[in-house]
Amino acid sequence: MIEKEFIDILSKENVDIKLDEEMKSHTSFRIGGKADCFCSVKDVGSLRNVIMLCREKNVPYFILGLGSNILVSDKGIDGLVIKLEGEFNEITLAEDNIVRCGAGSTLARLCNFARNMSLGGLEFAWGIPGSVGGAIYMNAGAYDGEIKDVAFSVDYMDKDGSIKRVRDAELDFGYRHSFFTDTDNIILRASFRLIPRSQDTITEKMQELMDRRKTKQPINHPSAGSVFKRPETGYAAALIEECGLKGYEYGGAQVSPKHAGFIVNDNGASAQDVLGLIDHIKKEVKEKKNVELCCEVRFIGRV
Repeated sequence: MIEKEFIDILSKENVDIKLDEEMKSHTSFRIGGKADCFCSVKDVGSLRNVIMLCREKNVPYFILGLGSNILVSDKGIDGLVIKLEGEFNEITLAEDNIVRCGAGSTLARLCNFARNMSLGGLEFAWGIPGSVGGAIYMNAGAYDGEIKDVAFSVDYMDKDGSIKRVRDAELDFGYRHSFFTDTDNIILRASFRLIPRSQDTITEKMQELMDRRKTKQPINHPSAGSVFKRPETGYAAALIEECGLKGYEYGGAQVSPKHAGFIVNDNGASAQDVLGLIDHIKKEVKEKKNVELCCEVRFIGRV
């Protein structure tokens, strides 16, 4: 529980506060218990003050993007959940072929902005259901493209509230990895180096990739995207399907009948249902294929 003193101080900042907020309303899985406190932060100054307050009062905090690559505990989240809004949603054309975008913006808004500016390079990200900050954090990618191909600098806040910037090789991009992975650094905004391209060409490519997603992925069902990272040999979805698990149900969670790399929540699944299904999949694939699957979806909250 968060003390009233903390809430009273927090309410003086430029934030919107909700107590006992249902996290299932903020995740693409539509799963999750209550967060002690949920606040929307609109500018860097307020974010710094909130983080410093959390550290001073020993209140745990979690920065939430679009909730598209996480599984929130049925028991909820201790402390404060922070949503970046306001200036963190701003997108600007900084100079020729350079787009700057706040971490809170959706990838969809970024892709549309780039298209309207006749700048290509982000077509692969069209349809990835995440925020720009989340995409940087995990080096999101699809259809032979990754964030590392276009992002070249990122501004962030460290745990002491200092604003810093990393560029190029310092970003340490790898498969589902970046400089920010498993750190306390908070991504604020990123700059993308794009390529002049006609709007028609960009639109055609975006539509082509979206059509492929609709054909192959359960995009209209509650899920957290691909559950497992790509193993060293083969593909997780193929291995799961070869183990006869396509469509397999565990409580309210199901291996998608459309794409075995996805777990969908079509029947009121709990986080425990999803965790149980993940464990079952990993055991089956290990026993039958001798491959260790590694989870891409992050579990957040009380155990």
